[in-house]
Amino acid sequence: MVYLFGLPAACLLGFGFVLQQHAAEREPLSLMLSFRLLLDLVRVPLWLAGIGCMVLGQVLGALALTQGSLAQVEPLLTMNLLFAMALARWMGDQPLGWSGWLGALALSGGVAAFVVAGRPHSGQGEAGALRHWVVIGCVLGVAGILVVVSQRLGLLHRPPLLAAAAGTLYGLQDALTRVCGGIFGAEGLTGLLASWQPWGVVALAVVGLLLVQSAFEAGPLRLSLPSLSAAEPLSGIACGIGFLNDELRTTPGALAWQAAGVVAALTGVFVLGRHPVMPSGERRPEPPPHHLIHRH
Repeated sequence: MVYLFGLPAACLLGFGFVLQQHAAEREPLSLMLSFRLLLDLVRVPLWLAGIGCMVLGQVLGALALTQGSLAQVEPLLTMNLLFAMALARWMGDQPLGWSGWLGALALSGGVAAFVVAGRPHSGQGEAGALRHWVVIGCVLGVAGILVVVSQRLGLLHRPPLLAAAAGTLYGLQDALTRVCGGIFGAEGLTGLLASWQPWGVVALAVVGLLLVQSAFEAGPLRLSLPSLSAAEPLSGIACGIGFLNDELRTTPGALAWQAAGVVAALTGVFVLGRHPVMPSGERRPEPPPHHLIHRH
């Protein structure tokens, strides 16, 4: 059931990212990191189609999380890059070439190696409140640092950092989504709405969405999607082990294969993300400010 929900979730997420970036790249840079950016994009049908794909993908991802651990589901979601590349290939005329096939093999093989070697599974219960909040604080701190640093760099360097910050928040969102599933199963809808976790999921989704659209607006998809696809599973697995007591095999051989799988998957993520088939993100020239327009 994890694969039945997880792979279609990755497909929808990949399609959604491509459609969103095609719409966001046309917005003025002055709206970066402003909620006005989201208000403008709401009126763009292509962006709404991308959001629809992403929401459905997140719903299927949440269902996958009810069937397995974060360490099992998160690697599957990195496969969104394969589907994003397939859609970008269909929308353009750039062949995959040897680098595209090599990246696809590294990503899929790395995910398979990690899952087979680690045999991830859910542990018993959750960690204590202190450890819970320490992990959440660390994740939020990392995302905040990435955003602050991005604002001190040139425009070309902002998309990877903003996307990594969004992926970090999305990993935490995935962990809290799994917690919400447990609360709903034990206490029903009333107990769920009375807890803080679902509202935390909503807040993380909105802030993450703003960061993602700002990254898509600032540069081509190949600059942002690799770091987004890499940061989310790393953050999610860290949260799963950190406060949800997810477990992996820890024998020397298993750890070696897990490490190799992670390295291969991340290599595939960055090879695919920077492949020429990804949208180039050529921005339409912005009109000059009103005070610079002279009458002739």
